[in-house]
Amino acid sequence: MKALCLGLVVFAAACGPKAAASKIWVEPTTGMAFVSIPSGSFTMGSPADEAGREPREVQHIVTMPRSFWMGKFEVTQAEWQAVMGGNPSSFSASGGGFPVEQVNWFEVHEFLNRLAARAPGSRFRLPTEAEWEYSCRAGTTTAYSTGPTLTRDQANITASATTAPAERGQTTRVGSFPPNPWGLYDMHGNVWEWTDDDAGPLKIIRGGSWYFGADSARCALRYTHRPQDRGFSLGFRVVREQG
Repeated sequence: MKALCLGLVVFAAACGPKAAASKIWVEPTTGMAFVSIPSGSFTMGSPADEAGREPREVQHIVTMPRSFWMGKFEVTQAEWQAVMGGNPSSFSASGGGFPVEQVNWFEVHEFLNRLAARAPGSRFRLPTEAEWEYSCRAGTTTAYSTGPTLTRDQANITASATTAPAERGQTTRVGSFPPNPWGLYDMHGNVWEWTDDDAGPLKIIRGGSWYFGADSARCALRYTHRPQDRGFSLGFRVVREQG
C-alpha cells in the first residue's frame, strides 16, 4: 500500500486496506473517471452464516497481482450517448447523469471498442467477477462495504422489512449516495452491472439495483442474465487498462 500513499492526484484520508483509493484518471473525451484499485488478496464469497447466502458463494482466496482502474461511477446515459450516438434507457427523461440501462452484453462491448478508439494507449473492458467483488468490498469483510446491513440512505435499493417504506421507483443520479472506502459509487444498488464472466451460457451480473432489495446487493451475491438481455435495472461500469 506504500506506493498508493505517495504522489496521488487526490489524497486518501489514511493509508491502509480500508483507505479510499484516491488516484484518479479521467478519459478526456467523455469525462469518465477511473479510480486506481490496489493489488492485494481478499476472501471472495460469503461465510455460511451470512443472511441470504447462496450455495455458489463458496469462500476462497483471490489475489489481484496488479492494480487496475475501475470506473468511479456506473456508465451514465450522457457517456453512452457521447460514444454510441443514442440513449436506449427507460429513464432517459431523468437526465444524462443517470446510469444507462437497457443495454445488453454485446452492446456494451461495442461501447468499449468505440471508447478505446477515442483514447489511444488505453483498453477498456468489463470487470471480472473477482475484480468487481474486490472493488465492492474495498478492504471490508462484511456483507456490504457499509457493514452487515445496507439501508436506503446508503444505496438505491427497494424498500423491504428492514428499510424505509417509500419507493423511489427508478434509478438515481450516479454518485447520489456515499462512496465505498475506495471511492467507488453505487457498487450496491442503482443498476445491476454486467461482468465479463460466464455461468454456463449466461453472463454474471453483480451489485443489485433499484428494483431489488438489500439482499441482492450483497458483495458476494451472484446473479445471471443471458447476454442478449436488456432491462430497466441492468447497466455496467468499466475497467481501464493501459497499453
